[in-house]
Amino acid sequence: MTANPHKEHAASPLAPNWLAVPDDLNALHEPMWAAGAARTDAGELAIDGIPVSDLQRQFGTPLFVMSESDFRARARAFQDAFNEAFSDICGGVDVYYAGKSFLCTAVVRWVEEEGLRLDTASGGELAVAAMAGIPGAAVALHGNNKSDAEIHRALDMKLGRIVVDSLAELERVAVIAANRGERAKVMLRLTPGVYAHTHEFIATAHEDQKFGLSMAGDSTDHAGLSAAEEAVAAAAGHESIELLGLHCHIGSQIFEPDGFALAAQKLLDFLAAMQSKYSIVLPELDLGGGYGIAYTPADTPRPPAEIARAMAAVVRAKVAELGITAPRISIEPGRAIVGTSTFTLYEVGTCKTVRVDAPDGAPGENTAENVTYPRRYVSVDGGMSDNARPVLYDADYSAILASRASGAAPQLSRVVGKHCESGDIVVRDVYLPEDVAAGDLLAVPGTGAYCWALSSNYNYLARPGVVAVRDGSVRLIVRGETEQDLLNRDMGV
Repeated sequence: MTANPHKEHAASPLAPNWLAVPDDLNALHEPMWAAGAARTDAGELAIDGIPVSDLQRQFGTPLFVMSESDFRARARAFQDAFNEAFSDICGGVDVYYAGKSFLCTAVVRWVEEEGLRLDTASGGELAVAAMAGIPGAAVALHGNNKSDAEIHRALDMKLGRIVVDSLAELERVAVIAANRGERAKVMLRLTPGVYAHTHEFIATAHEDQKFGLSMAGDSTDHAGLSAAEEAVAAAAGHESIELLGLHCHIGSQIFEPDGFALAAQKLLDFLAAMQSKYSIVLPELDLGGGYGIAYTPADTPRPPAEIARAMAAVVRAKVAELGITAPRISIEPGRAIVGTSTFTLYEVGTCKTVRVDAPDGAPGENTAENVTYPRRYVSVDGGMSDNARPVLYDADYSAILASRASGAAPQLSRVVGKHCESGDIVVRDVYLPEDVAAGDLLAVPGTGAYCWALSSNYNYLARPGVVAVRDGSVRLIVRGETEQDLLNRDMGV
């Protein structure tokens, strides 16, 4: 592929500092794309040899396009890396795929076939797991407000673990299990007070939020006991509870290792204290997930082997310091497996260019001839109904012209959706060729996690379908909705 002849084009003062003008607008920044994504000789984006125009003709747009091979490879990479790193500590690791990132029956089968377990967060996700046929012993249930029906379903399915989030929930699980004459396998979710370097809405281990049992002292009516310690003592006193161990999750889309290390150390300290004080041996410790992926060229995710080695070193040193037997470790990657496996394919509609005032400090801001800069708005046939993350978390994405190569100059662009919201932004800042026009196809990489899962019918748009590509063939794994699907629930006529 020839380099962009306009590579000397200056970056727009409107662009964020991390966004450089690409040397080649037709190139794929590999960390953002599934293995198997490439340009054809004609310049069109293809996945496993299937051009995106073929996918559009067969399935329409918007469309989530997933590489099954890439998903499986990333799942295996976590399984292999963590088993190797922890083999001398606790014999290996149990890897739970975080189903909340994206779940359907096909994905559950891939997870099971690759030797992983499944983490769920609702009765609906349990229903998908049951329909896919994965054994209940390989499934976990999360949630800060589980209903009685969800707890009963977890016990019906003989789940391997119910992750309890509060003292009140512990009592409810204990009573329901006792009334059924059963023992519930329980882990306690603790909040270790670790600040994760991520958006506040997806940081989940600090004190002031809804999840987990506080490890801070004197946080309940029982003076001197933390909620976490009180829960351990209470769980040990219930015949209907089998207390497996402890769980924490510090947040999502995290690149820095410090938070994971500190959380592990705090939980191991607590585990050792419970063993010393109550003679309670907790055999399992789940360190959660939240590993970041590349959404833009500025993101630098860590490979699973590097994450595993760093975490293993911390656990190995801490259990040696405490003089305890290492618990069986488990982790919960979701985004890091499915996120990069998928891109969203859109068709371009309306395009317009606006002039924007130069920001403070921009070159030439006080000269009469150069006080504004162009930004192009490129509208696509989806938007916040298929990707709510930019409006929820200020999430950044990237995009490429997918239906053809272009030698046109780069222009700072904003990819927007078709919803009646000015905040309906898919990609806030990206350089696209200035000749992008109606009918072109754009691809937005890294949309496998929390895009379809958060999708909606805002403005009565039908939710897109999901296709899986493998070895040059494609199949529909989630059918896109139709207008009739939307009208079927309207009972007013």
